[in-house]
Amino acid sequence: SDENKLFMRLLQENFPVQFTKIRFPETSGIGIKPVSKEGTERLMRAAINYCLINKRKSLTIVHKGNIMKFTEGAFRNWAYAVAEREYPEQTYTWLQWEKTRATSGEVVANSEQQEALARGCILIKDAIADIALQQVLTRPDDFDVIATLNLNGDYLSDALAAQVGGIGIAPGGNINYLTGTAVFEATHGTAPKYANLDKVNPGSLILSGEMMLRYMGWTEAADAIIIAMDAAIASKRVTYDFARLMDNAIEVK
Repeated sequence: SDENKLFMRLLQENFPVQFTKIRFPETSGIGIKPVSKEGTERLMRAAINYCLINKRKSLTIVHKGNIMKFTEGAFRNWAYAVAEREYPEQTYTWLQWEKTRATSGEVVANSEQQEALARGCILIKDAIADIALQQVLTRPDDFDVIATLNLNGDYLSDALAAQVGGIGIAPGGNINYLTGTAVFEATHGTAPKYANLDKVNPGSLILSGEMMLRYMGWTEAADAIIIAMDAAIASKRVTYDFARLMDNAIEVK
């Protein structure tokens, strides 16, 4: 596969309220899934601003609003509203396309969208979560930046990480776009059984450092890390997780 096709940025809500639970008799399981307008708007602003700063062409809102209408459906609606209300000159949404099609026909709607994109507008669209999980793997060109809820983001980030070597190399950052405060860390959990064995891939932590440096504006240092990582992997002297995926690789022991 062409590795250049898999170049996405995933922004997910980082407040784990979706995992809230209440106690109930053992014969039933009931979960509470709060989704806030404030959190959605904060996430969407961060995603759109990221697109503007980094000159990205599209932003996909991933949700399961077709089934969870009052939570993920609300997330979708609030996200679109931010784009149309606060970034009318910088974005063009699928909702705008649908409104124009309803009043003036599909040909006019298509022309309107093409003109907006030609002006440099960011295309704001949405995708149902389970379909998106398939399409990010089979049609990566359709995705540029993704904005989604916490749980959906967990699924998508691990699936995307698998396409480039696994979670052992996937970086992550927790960013407060209001204050600028940020913490960067490996996306994977702990693995005590591998402690002191010198075999675990440090890539996730190293690339989280690269992400931190880039966030700080130290792009030259960040670029140097990417170049070094590329060279290390190209040498085929790698940790066990990469060695089992590469031909003629030498496992670091």
